[in-house]
Formats: sequence, C-alpha cells, structure tokens
Amino acid sequence: MTITDIQTFIVGNPWKNWVFIKLHTDEGVYGVGEATAHRKAKMFEAGVIEHRRYYLGKNPFDIEDINEELIRCGAPAKIRAAIDMACWDIVGKVVGQPVWKLIGGQVRDRVPAYANGWYQVDRVPEEFAERAVAVVRKGYQAMKFDPFGVTTGTIPKDELDLSLRIVAAVREAVGPDIDLFIECHGRFDPLSGVKLGQLLEPYDPGWIEEPVRSHHVDAMASIASKLTIPIAGGEGLDGIETFLNFLTQKAASIIQPDPITCGGITELKKICAIAQAHHVLVAPHNAQGPVCTAACLHVDASTPNIMIQEVFEDFATPFARKITDFPTEIVDGHLVIPDRPGLGIDLDETEMAKYPYDESHFLDMYGKEGGWEKRNLND
Repeated sequence: MTITDIQTFIVGNPWKNWVFIKLHTDEGVYGVGEATAHRKAKMFEAGVIEHRRYYLGKNPFDIEDINEELIRCGAPAKIRAAIDMACWDIVGKVVGQPVWKLIGGQVRDRVPAYANGWYQVDRVPEEFAERAVAVVRKGYQAMKFDPFGVTTGTIPKDELDLSLRIVAAVREAVGPDIDLFIECHGRFDPLSGVKLGQLLEPYDPGWIEEPVRSHHVDAMASIASKLTIPIAGGEGLDGIETFLNFLTQKAASIIQPDPITCGGITELKKICAIAQAHHVLVAPHNAQGPVCTAACLHVDASTPNIMIQEVFEDFATPFARKITDFPTEIVDGHLVIPDRPGLGIDLDETEMAKYPYDESHFLDMYGKEGGWEKRNLND
C-alpha cells in the first residue's frame, strides 16, 4: 500500500478555522487527520502540502518512519500530527479494527469528560452560575472556565475581586462534588500566579491551569511548589523531549498534551508513557475540531494514566455535528469509545463546503475589548 495524494479542507468554525486532511492510498482507502492552529489555518494547510514529498509514496503502515522523516526535515508538529492521525486511520480501516486496539488495547470503555466552552456570557457571576448549573444537568461532573477576562501580567484588584466572585458563584451553584478547573491561559506573572492559587484554595478547584505559559518551565515549577492545589499545563508543548523536561522539573501535577500540537497519536502515546513513569496523570487538551476529539478518544481508551478528557462538543459550534458521519457521543458526562475501524469518523465534504474559511474567525483572547469567551457564537 502506498500514499498517493492528499486533500486539504478549511472549515470556518467561528472561533478557529479548522484544518482537515484526507490522505489517499493506491488501494482506495483514505484516512482523515487534522492540523488546526489558532490564526494559522492557511499556513498549516500549505504546510501539509509543502511537505508531501516526505510522505507521498510511503506505506501508511510505516508510521514511525514517516514521523522520523518529517522530524528530520523540520516539519512542524501540527503537520506531523495530521499525517500521523490519517495513517492510523488508514491502518485501522485496512485491518478492520479501531485505532485504540492497535495502540495498546482497551483499558476503559468510557472516558470521564469535562465541559469547556459553556460560559458564553458576560463576566457576571450570576450568569456564570446559571450556565454552570446547565452543564451539571447534562450529566457532567467536571467543567473548566476562565474567569479572568483579558487581564494579563499583574491582575488589578477590581479584576481579581470580580474573578473570585465568579468562581465563588459557580462553586455555590454546583455544590462541592463537581470538579472545577480554573483556566488562566498563561496570562499572569509568577507572583500573581501564586497569589491567585492561594486565593482560589477555599473553592477547592480540581486544578489551576497554566498560571504562566508552560514554556516557562521554571516559573511553572516554582508556582506548583508553593500551592496545595494541583497545577495543570503543557497544551502548547510538543515532542517527547520537551515533555520530559517539563515532567523532570515537576512543573505540573497533570499534563495536558494536545494531539495536534504535540505531533499526533504516536507522539501523544509516548508522552503518556513518560508521564506514567513520573507518576503523573494526563488530561489531553482538546480545543480543536472533531478529528482531534476522535484522536483523543483512542488514546484515552488505551492509556492507563488518562485522568479526564476535555470536550467542547456540547457547548460550541453547532455545525460540528454535521460535518462528520459519527459525531462524538457523550452520555452522562462520559465520552463513549467508538468501536468502528480506524478513527471511527469520516468528513462530509459537502457539509464542510457550507462553512468556508473566514479570516475574522479567531479569538482575541488578549485584546482590550474582551468578549472572547463567547467564541463569536453569540453575535
């Protein structure tokens, strides 16, 4: 079997243009992959095409060889991820097995999920609380949110007070048994990160996520050493070497590799193994499209140290369910593991064409105007 061609598709999700591929073979089997990146859709669409000389003509079963070839030529991780996902999809389809059976077998038949994207409201504590109750009514036992608006660096007292009131309102609304994960989006300085963590302790969050950028490993480790609340991070990191350093420095209690950002299913499995050796849990980051969600599910199903899986499916772009043949199934706050061959989904080209690329589709998370948390869905 030989890889013969690639198709690319950009789908105009209002808050982040999605980039998908179909990788074709000479036997008529194709695989789907994803290379979504914030505000870089055209660049990564061009990138997967530009690097085609390193995977066309290859056998899709030779996944490690293709990955090494792409690494040697300097291909960005997101490009490697798209090709890697598509190869695994092809292999699964050819042998008639879901990918999770090929990368370790089943260690769980469903995955606990935490909801994100649910707080498409103004920064009003009562509105956050009302939406949080709706999340729990859907069966979720965990949710994540960023109460900090567009504040960066050192948080002013009025913004700090409002942010804490939002967290307090959500905790009071959902009760003590729901996990609340507090997202900081890497926007603070180390001193503010420690202060925030200490002030959040009374609300018993399940973790505080990226008080500083995960690339600042020393700062993350310093904050983690000063708090009793778990620190989570790593969504922007790629490659096993980077995560090895992150784990060795004890920068987080929970790591969050993203299957697109870190380099694909193959790389994610290796990162999980390194984390397991360090007795660290993994909660894969997933703020991308439905192919990324599918890739996460197969890793989740086959990896012992997976803690929980991030999902936006119930609260974000409505048409996401229309562009695939098997939308992600969420039951009582848990993701159902697919048993179909390959990744278990296909992309509908006719439906995708209804939502073209739009350069205005991005979240200005650090802009002065605010409102990014609505994800352009309430306009």
